[in-house]
Amino acid sequence: MWRSLICMLHSAIPNPNYTFASRGLLSTFSLPDYGVSVNWLKNGFLVDMAYEKIGKVLKLDSISTGHLWLGADVLIFNSYHWWTHSGRFQSWDYFQYGNKTVKEMDHMEAYKIAMTTWANWVDTNIDPSKIRVFFQGVAAVHFNAKEWGKPSDKGCIKQTEPLKGSTYPGPPVPGEAILKTVLSKMTKPAYLLDMTLLTQLRKDGHPSIYAGAGPKLIDCSHWCLAGVPDTWNQLLYAALVQS
Repeated sequence: MWRSLICMLHSAIPNPNYTFASRGLLSTFSLPDYGVSVNWLKNGFLVDMAYEKIGKVLKLDSISTGHLWLGADVLIFNSYHWWTHSGRFQSWDYFQYGNKTVKEMDHMEAYKIAMTTWANWVDTNIDPSKIRVFFQGVAAVHFNAKEWGKPSDKGCIKQTEPLKGSTYPGPPVPGEAILKTVLSKMTKPAYLLDMTLLTQLRKDGHPSIYAGAGPKLIDCSHWCLAGVPDTWNQLLYAALVQS
């Protein structure tokens, strides 16, 4: 979504004067003539990841970097994709909650705890009159073509058209209900950019075998640009204008 947004901003201005810098987990795109900076602070979990003797520990009830968010006028949060990883694809070794450290637990339960930690941080630290808070909704993946009635297809490979209609024939995305429940309990509500159904219908929007790692790696979770993320930013723009 961030890359899409900066591309849209860049293309909207004739011969733009801009700067781009990337250092560590922070990337910044700036338009100095307009006093605008769009930052991306990469942390797919929002909560802390600590490197300890036992390994990488995902601390579900800890946010120590929240002060980095406080200087913005608009905050857009996103967290779900990495929580679905398992085995060699997951980026942590242990979960920690309170005084309890475990090797494994239900990933959606961990996601719920972490999102509740984030929601509590927002309720405690954000002044809604000064900072607008958005949450990018859960995006769908398309690895299982059985979900749209094409069991012989290999996920999103060779998918060139979106699904028709206004409902998705497959199962719901597990994180969608969790996120909506957490947001509904906040005292300082975040605006949900609800894109789940929109992405469920766009089985044609992924890099597929063209993600750059060769034909053996099928990417049906990330999105092509230009493409679906541009629509997310149009929804963001509409939400900002309406408010």
